[in-house]
Amino acid sequence: MRTSLKKSITLSDVAKTAGVTSMTVSRVVNQNGYVSEETREKVLRVVKELNYRRNGLARGLKRQRTDTVGLVLGDIANPYSAELARSIRDVTTERGYNLFICISEHSGKEDVAAFESLTDHQVDGIIVATRSNRMGDEYLHEMIERGVPVVCVGRDFHDENADTVTADALNGGFQATQHLIDLGHKKIAFIGATLSSGQNLKRFQGYLQALKANNLKIDERLMTGNTEANDDAPGYSTEKLGYEAMKRLLALPNRPTAVFARNDFTAIGAINAIKESGLKIPSDISIVGFDDIPMAMHTYPALTTVRQPTRRQGTLAAEFLLRRVESKAPVELEEKVLECELIVRDSTAQLKR
Repeated sequence: MRTSLKKSITLSDVAKTAGVTSMTVSRVVNQNGYVSEETREKVLRVVKELNYRRNGLARGLKRQRTDTVGLVLGDIANPYSAELARSIRDVTTERGYNLFICISEHSGKEDVAAFESLTDHQVDGIIVATRSNRMGDEYLHEMIERGVPVVCVGRDFHDENADTVTADALNGGFQATQHLIDLGHKKIAFIGATLSSGQNLKRFQGYLQALKANNLKIDERLMTGNTEANDDAPGYSTEKLGYEAMKRLLALPNRPTAVFARNDFTAIGAINAIKESGLKIPSDISIVGFDDIPMAMHTYPALTTVRQPTRRQGTLAAEFLLRRVESKAPVELEEKVLECELIVRDSTAQLKR
Protein backbone atom coordinates (compact mmCIF):
# COMPACT_ATOMS: atom_id res chain seq x y z
CA MET A 1 0.00 0.00 0.00
CA ARG A 2 1.44 3.38 -1.08
CA THR A 3 1.62 6.05 1.59
CA SER A 4 0.33 9.43 0.41
CA LEU A 5 2.64 12.42 0.92
CA LYS A 6 1.24 15.33 2.89
CA LYS A 7 1.05 18.51 0.76
CA SER A 8 3.44 21.21 1.97
CA ILE A 9 1.82 24.44 3.07
CA THR A 10 2.93 27.28 0.82
CA LEU A 11 3.14 31.02 1.32
CA SER A 12 0.17 31.37 -1.04
CA ASP A 13 -1.89 29.06 1.18
CA VAL A 14 -1.21 31.32 4.17
CA ALA A 15 -2.11 34.42 2.16
CA LYS A 16 -5.38 32.93 0.95
CA THR A 17 -6.42 31.80 4.44
CA ALA A 18 -5.50 35.15 6.03
CA GLY A 19 -7.17 37.15 3.25
CA VAL A 20 -4.03 39.12 2.38
CA THR A 21 -1.52 39.17 -0.47
CA SER A 22 1.47 36.88 -0.72
CA MET A 23 3.70 39.96 -0.50
CA THR A 24 2.18 40.83 2.88
CA VAL A 25 2.82 37.31 4.18
CA SER A 26 6.38 37.49 2.89
CA ARG A 27 6.95 40.74 4.76
CA VAL A 28 5.65 39.25 7.99
CA VAL A 29 7.58 35.97 7.93
CA ASN A 30 10.78 37.58 6.65
CA GLN A 31 10.40 40.67 8.88
CA ASN A 32 11.08 42.81 5.83
CA GLY A 33 8.70 45.70 5.13
CA TYR A 34 5.97 47.58 6.95
CA VAL A 35 2.77 45.74 7.95
CA SER A 36 0.18 47.02 10.41
CA GLU A 37 0.19 45.34 13.81
CA GLU A 38 -3.34 44.00 13.30
CA THR A 39 -2.43 42.39 9.96
CA ARG A 40 0.82 41.06 11.33
CA GLU A 41 -0.96 39.29 14.20
CA LYS A 42 -3.54 37.81 11.82
CA VAL A 43 -0.87 36.41 9.49
CA LEU A 44 1.16 34.97 12.36
CA ARG A 45 -1.96 33.31 13.73
CA VAL A 46 -2.60 31.61 10.37
CA VAL A 47 1.07 30.63 10.06
CA LYS A 48 0.79 28.83 13.38
CA GLU A 49 -2.56 27.21 12.56
CA LEU A 50 -1.32 25.85 9.22
CA ASN A 51 2.11 24.97 10.62
CA TYR A 52 3.77 26.87 7.77
CA ARG A 53 7.56 26.64 7.52
CA ARG A 54 9.76 28.74 5.26
CA ASN A 55 11.99 26.88 2.86
CA GLY A 56 15.28 26.38 4.70
CA LEU A 57 17.42 26.46 1.54
CA ALA A 58 15.92 29.72 0.31
CA ARG A 59 16.27 31.20 3.77
CA GLY A 60 19.97 30.36 3.80
CA LEU A 61 20.79 31.94 0.45
CA LYS A 62 22.75 35.17 0.68
CA ARG A 63 21.06 38.12 -1.01
CA GLN A 64 22.97 39.16 -4.10
CA ARG A 65 24.06 42.75 -4.57
CA THR A 66 22.02 44.87 -6.94
CA ASP A 67 24.54 47.72 -7.30
CA THR A 68 21.87 50.22 -6.28
CA VAL A 69 21.78 52.65 -3.37
CA GLY A 70 18.77 54.47 -1.94
CA LEU A 71 18.63 58.08 -0.77
CA VAL A 72 15.73 59.51 1.23
CA LEU A 73 15.50 63.31 1.11
CA GLY A 74 13.23 65.82 2.80
CA ASP A 75 12.30 69.37 1.79
CA ILE A 76 13.14 68.78 -1.88
CA ALA A 77 12.50 72.44 -2.74
CA ASN A 78 15.45 73.52 -0.60
CA PRO A 79 18.66 73.82 -2.69
CA TYR A 80 20.51 72.15 0.21
CA SER A 81 18.84 68.85 -0.74
CA ALA A 82 19.91 69.14 -4.37
CA GLU A 83 23.51 69.84 -3.40
CA LEU A 84 23.56 66.89 -1.01
CA ALA A 85 22.07 64.53 -3.59
CA ARG A 86 24.55 65.66 -6.24
CA SER A 87 27.55 64.95 -4.01
CA ILE A 88 26.21 61.49 -3.12
CA ARG A 89 25.54 60.68 -6.76
CA ASP A 90 29.08 61.68 -7.73
CA VAL A 91 30.52 59.04 -5.40
CA THR A 92 28.04 56.26 -6.16
CA THR A 93 28.28 56.75 -9.93
CA GLU A 94 32.07 56.64 -9.85
CA ARG A 95 31.88 53.37 -7.90
CA GLY A 96 29.42 51.81 -10.36
CA TYR A 97 26.20 52.13 -8.33
CA ASN A 98 22.85 53.54 -9.42
CA LEU A 99 21.15 55.99 -7.04
CA PHE A 100 17.42 55.76 -6.28
CA ILE A 101 15.92 58.85 -4.63
CA CYS A 102 12.75 58.92 -2.53
CA ILE A 103 11.16 62.06 -1.08
CA SER A 104 9.74 62.27 2.45
CA GLU A 105 8.67 65.79 3.37
CA HIS A 106 5.63 65.72 5.61
CA SER A 107 5.41 62.82 8.06
CA GLY A 108 6.86 59.74 9.67
CA LYS A 109 4.52 57.69 7.47
CA GLU A 110 6.27 59.11 4.39
CA ASP A 111 9.61 58.09 5.90
CA VAL A 112 8.38 54.53 6.40
CA ALA A 113 6.88 54.38 2.90
CA ALA A 114 10.20 55.52 1.42
CA PHE A 115 12.25 53.02 3.46
CA GLU A 116 9.84 50.24 2.55
CA SER A 117 9.92 51.07 -1.14
CA LEU A 118 13.70 51.01 -1.25
CA THR A 119 14.01 47.73 0.67
CA ASP A 120 11.34 46.16 -1.57
CA HIS A 121 13.56 47.09 -4.52
CA GLN A 122 16.47 45.38 -2.73
CA VAL A 123 18.85 48.32 -2.69
CA ASP A 124 22.23 47.47 -1.23
CA GLY A 125 22.00 50.25 1.37
CA ILE A 126 20.21 53.47 2.25
CA ILE A 127 21.31 57.02 3.05
CA VAL A 128 18.72 58.90 5.10
CA ALA A 129 18.73 62.71 5.07
CA THR A 130 15.37 63.47 6.66
CA ARG A 131 14.67 64.83 10.12
CA SER A 132 14.22 62.45 13.02
CA ASN A 133 10.70 61.32 13.96
CA ARG A 134 9.41 58.50 16.13
CA MET A 135 7.82 56.32 13.46
CA GLY A 136 10.70 56.64 11.02
CA ASP A 137 13.33 55.98 13.69
CA GLU A 138 11.57 52.81 14.83
CA TYR A 139 11.49 51.48 11.29
CA LEU A 140 15.14 52.38 10.73
CA HIS A 141 16.14 50.30 13.77
CA GLU A 142 14.15 47.37 12.35
CA MET A 143 15.87 47.67 8.97
CA ILE A 144 19.30 47.74 10.56
CA GLU A 145 18.45 44.64 12.63
CA ARG A 146 17.59 42.90 9.34
CA GLY A 147 21.04 43.72 8.03
CA VAL A 148 20.30 46.68 5.76
CA PRO A 149 23.29 49.08 5.72
CA VAL A 150 22.19 52.58 6.77
CA VAL A 151 23.94 55.95 7.00
CA CYS A 152 22.19 59.08 8.31
CA VAL A 153 22.99 62.66 7.30
CA GLY A 154 21.96 65.40 9.72
CA ARG A 155 19.41 63.15 11.43
CA ASP A 156 19.35 62.90 15.21
CA PHE A 157 19.41 59.09 15.11
CA HIS A 158 21.65 56.67 16.98
CA ASP A 159 22.22 52.97 16.37
CA GLU A 160 25.43 51.06 16.99
CA ASN A 161 25.28 49.75 13.41
CA ALA A 162 24.42 52.98 11.57
CA ASP A 163 26.99 55.59 10.59
CA THR A 164 26.13 59.29 10.93
CA VAL A 165 27.43 62.45 9.28
CA THR A 166 26.35 65.81 10.69
CA ALA A 167 27.39 69.43 10.76
CA ASP A 168 28.03 71.06 14.14
CA ALA A 169 24.81 73.05 13.94
CA LEU A 170 24.82 73.74 17.68
CA ASN A 171 28.01 75.77 17.38
CA GLY A 172 26.81 77.22 14.08
CA GLY A 173 23.63 78.51 15.70
CA PHE A 174 25.66 79.97 18.55
CA GLN A 175 28.00 81.75 16.10
CA ALA A 176 25.09 83.25 14.14
CA THR A 177 23.39 84.60 17.25
CA GLN A 178 26.62 85.81 18.85
CA HIS A 179 27.39 87.73 15.66
CA LEU A 180 24.10 89.60 15.98
CA ILE A 181 24.69 90.23 19.69
CA ASP A 182 28.16 91.59 18.94
CA LEU A 183 26.50 94.06 16.57
CA GLY A 184 24.44 95.39 19.47
CA HIS A 185 21.18 93.50 18.88
CA LYS A 186 19.20 92.33 21.90
CA LYS A 187 15.76 91.61 20.39
CA ILE A 188 16.75 88.69 18.17
CA ALA A 189 13.99 86.54 16.67
CA PHE A 190 14.26 82.95 15.47
CA ILE A 191 12.22 81.75 12.50
CA GLY A 192 11.75 78.00 12.10
CA ALA A 193 11.25 76.66 15.63
CA THR A 194 9.75 77.37 19.04
CA LEU A 195 10.68 76.29 22.56
CA SER A 196 8.33 73.31 22.23
CA SER A 197 9.19 72.26 18.67
CA GLY A 198 12.93 73.03 18.66
CA GLN A 199 14.16 70.73 21.42
CA ASN A 200 16.07 68.53 18.94
CA LEU A 201 17.05 71.30 16.54
CA LYS A 202 20.72 71.99 17.25
CA ARG A 203 20.94 75.39 15.56
CA PHE A 204 17.96 76.59 17.60
CA GLN A 205 19.58 75.31 20.78
CA GLY A 206 22.73 77.22 19.80
CA TYR A 207 20.59 80.35 19.47
CA LEU A 208 19.23 79.84 22.98
CA GLN A 209 22.69 79.18 24.40
CA ALA A 210 24.02 82.43 22.95
CA LEU A 211 21.14 84.39 24.47
CA LYS A 212 21.75 82.82 27.88
CA ALA A 213 25.52 83.34 27.66
CA ASN A 214 24.92 87.05 27.14
CA ASN A 215 22.19 87.35 29.80
CA LEU A 216 19.56 88.25 27.21
CA LYS A 217 15.89 87.54 27.81
CA ILE A 218 14.45 84.48 26.08
CA ASP A 219 11.19 85.83 24.65
CA GLU A 220 8.85 83.19 23.19
CA ARG A 221 7.06 85.89 21.19
CA LEU A 222 10.21 86.21 19.09
CA MET A 223 10.25 82.50 18.17
CA THR A 224 8.01 81.19 15.44
CA GLY A 225 8.01 77.85 13.65
CA ASN A 226 5.98 75.25 11.81
CA THR A 227 2.64 75.08 13.60
CA GLU A 228 1.94 71.69 11.96
CA ALA A 229 5.03 70.02 13.41
CA ASN A 230 4.44 67.05 15.72
CA ASP A 231 6.17 63.88 16.87
CA ASP A 232 5.75 62.23 13.48
CA ALA A 233 6.22 65.29 11.24
CA PRO A 234 9.67 66.53 10.20
CA GLY A 235 8.48 70.15 10.34
CA TYR A 236 10.75 71.59 7.66
CA SER A 237 11.15 75.35 7.45
CA THR A 238 10.30 76.75 4.02
CA GLU A 239 10.46 80.03 2.13
CA LYS A 240 6.71 80.44 2.66
CA LEU A 241 7.09 79.90 6.40
CA GLY A 242 9.83 82.52 6.48
CA TYR A 243 7.60 85.05 4.73
CA GLU A 244 4.55 84.41 6.95
CA ALA A 245 6.59 84.26 10.18
CA MET A 246 8.32 87.54 9.37
CA LYS A 247 4.95 89.19 8.79
CA ARG A 248 3.87 88.11 12.28
CA LEU A 249 7.10 89.37 13.84
CA LEU A 250 6.76 92.75 12.11
CA ALA A 251 3.26 93.10 13.54
CA LEU A 252 4.52 92.88 17.13
CA PRO A 253 4.31 96.12 19.16
CA ASN A 254 8.04 95.89 19.83
CA ARG A 255 9.42 94.14 16.75
CA PRO A 256 12.86 92.45 16.68
CA THR A 257 15.87 94.31 15.33
CA ALA A 258 17.48 91.10 14.07
CA VAL A 259 16.40 87.67 12.85
CA PHE A 260 18.13 84.29 12.73
CA ALA A 261 16.37 82.06 10.18
CA ARG A 262 16.59 78.29 10.42
CA ASN A 263 17.94 78.04 6.87
CA ASP A 264 18.73 80.28 3.91
CA PHE A 265 15.53 79.27 2.13
CA THR A 266 13.51 80.53 5.10
CA ALA A 267 15.66 83.67 5.31
CA ILE A 268 14.84 84.52 1.69
CA GLY A 269 11.12 84.39 2.51
CA ALA A 270 11.72 86.67 5.51
CA ILE A 271 13.70 89.11 3.36
CA ASN A 272 10.77 89.40 0.95
CA ALA A 273 8.39 90.17 3.82
CA ILE A 274 10.74 92.84 5.22
CA LYS A 275 11.10 94.54 1.85
CA GLU A 276 7.35 94.39 1.27
CA SER A 277 6.80 96.21 4.57
CA GLY A 278 8.96 99.11 3.42
CA LEU A 279 11.79 98.40 5.88
CA LYS A 280 15.42 98.11 4.84
CA ILE A 281 18.01 95.39 5.43
CA PRO A 282 20.25 95.75 7.41
CA SER A 283 19.62 99.32 8.55
CA ASP A 284 16.20 98.47 10.00
CA ILE A 285 16.53 94.71 10.51
CA SER A 286 19.56 92.44 10.28
CA ILE A 287 19.07 88.84 9.15
CA VAL A 288 21.19 85.69 9.24
CA GLY A 289 20.51 82.37 7.49
CA PHE A 290 21.98 78.88 7.71
CA ASP A 291 23.45 76.51 5.04
CA ASP A 292 25.09 78.98 2.61
CA ILE A 293 23.18 77.70 -0.42
CA PRO A 294 24.47 79.07 -3.76
CA MET A 295 21.81 81.77 -4.02
CA ALA A 296 22.68 83.21 -0.57
CA MET A 297 25.38 85.44 -2.02
CA HIS A 298 23.01 86.61 -4.77
CA THR A 299 20.18 87.92 -2.58
CA TYR A 300 19.93 91.68 -2.11
CA PRO A 301 21.55 92.42 0.16
CA ALA A 302 23.85 89.39 0.10
CA LEU A 303 22.88 87.08 2.97
CA THR A 304 25.02 86.61 6.07
CA THR A 305 24.78 82.91 6.84
CA VAL A 306 26.35 79.88 8.50
CA ARG A 307 28.05 77.63 5.99
CA GLN A 308 27.72 73.93 6.57
CA PRO A 309 29.87 71.60 4.41
CA THR A 310 27.02 70.08 2.42
CA ARG A 311 29.07 68.41 -0.30
CA ARG A 312 31.49 66.98 2.25
CA GLN A 313 28.58 65.48 4.20
CA GLY A 314 27.24 63.80 1.06
CA THR A 315 30.64 62.50 0.02
CA LEU A 316 31.37 61.00 3.44
CA ALA A 317 27.88 59.48 3.72
CA ALA A 318 28.26 57.73 0.36
CA GLU A 319 31.75 56.47 1.22
CA PHE A 320 30.62 55.17 4.62
CA LEU A 321 27.64 53.38 3.08
CA LEU A 322 29.61 51.69 0.29
CA ARG A 323 32.19 50.59 2.85
CA ARG A 324 29.42 48.78 4.73
CA VAL A 325 27.90 47.37 1.55
CA GLU A 326 31.17 45.98 0.21
CA SER A 327 32.77 44.77 3.46
CA LYS A 328 32.61 41.05 4.22
CA ALA A 329 33.39 41.66 7.88
CA PRO A 330 31.92 43.93 10.57
CA VAL A 331 32.99 47.55 10.17
CA GLU A 332 33.80 50.14 12.81
CA LEU A 333 31.10 52.72 13.54
CA GLU A 334 31.66 56.17 12.03
CA GLU A 335 30.10 59.27 13.62
CA LYS A 336 31.49 62.31 11.84
CA VAL A 337 30.75 65.88 12.98
CA LEU A 338 31.89 68.63 10.61
CA GLU A 339 32.60 72.24 11.53
CA CYS A 340 30.37 75.13 10.40
CA GLU A 341 31.63 78.59 9.44
CA LEU A 342 29.99 82.00 9.82
CA ILE A 343 30.00 83.87 6.49
CA VAL A 344 29.44 87.59 7.04
CA ARG A 345 27.91 89.47 4.11
CA ASP A 346 25.69 92.55 3.76
CA SER A 347 22.46 91.54 5.51
CA THR A 348 23.77 92.28 9.01
CA ALA A 349 24.99 95.58 10.48
CA GLN A 350 25.60 97.42 13.73
CA LEU A 351 22.37 98.32 15.52
CA LYS A 352 21.49 101.98 15.21
CA ARG A 353 21.21 103.57 18.65
